[in-house]
Amino acid sequence: MTLSVHSGAANDEVLSLRDLVRHGLIGDCVPMLLPLAHEKAELIEVIRITDPARHLNSADLIGEHVAIWEGEQAQYALALINDLPGSEPYRCFLPGWGIRVHSATELLFQVAFCFRCHGARLWGPVVPVERTGIHDFDPDSAAARELLRRFRDG
Repeated sequence: MTLSVHSGAANDEVLSLRDLVRHGLIGDCVPMLLPLAHEKAELIEVIRITDPARHLNSADLIGEHVAIWEGEQAQYALALINDLPGSEPYRCFLPGWGIRVHSATELLFQVAFCFRCHGARLWGPVVPVERTGIHDFDPDSAAARELLRRFRDG
């Protein structure tokens, strides 16, 4: 399987999934496991991504702030994410939703979700290098459907 990576330059490359894994642009098609620091999470910002094409390797989520989840609401959302089963990844990665996960004092990590291509990009200060990148998930699973419902409801 190949994916065209568009950087805006005239010499864009067409890379295989194996190349994307090797270059660290995506994970190696395993279900996402949140970093251990997710247990420190106290607040989650829910973002409706407005420019999905830029989120393949951007440093931050850009979009409309939809909600702030705290306490039990934040922990429940993280439990849903941790329960997302793996799936066969597709190619588009045009995420529509994202979260920023914070402890009491700092940003822990971010996740951008593409429910069309079954991919979730995980990155941030507490994410180990080997876990940074795009991980597959099953968007038709009960956990994913509930997570998407919560995103939409704010």
